[in-house]
Amino acid sequence: MFGRREPVPFAFVAEADRFRSNITPPPRERLSVSQQAGRWLMGLTIVAGLVGSLVIGTPALTVDRPESHPQQSQASQNH
Repeated sequence: MFGRREPVPFAFVAEADRFRSNITPPPRERLSVSQQAGRWLMGLTIVAGLVGSLVIGTPALTVDRPESHPQQSQASQNH
């Protein structure tokens, strides 16, 4: 807004780009011990769930390589 001189219905709209607040927000409240413990437990639960799913899921992702002599079933041995 470079030197606009026409009337504006709301003066604060015209000067919004130059507005600077002198009001500071109130300080943040400190968390209680139980709230901190709850956040830590929630974080540990999430991490444990991810690690557990990785540990349980890893064997399912491994590729079974056939050995040099394949195993034969009992049905094929009777013939």
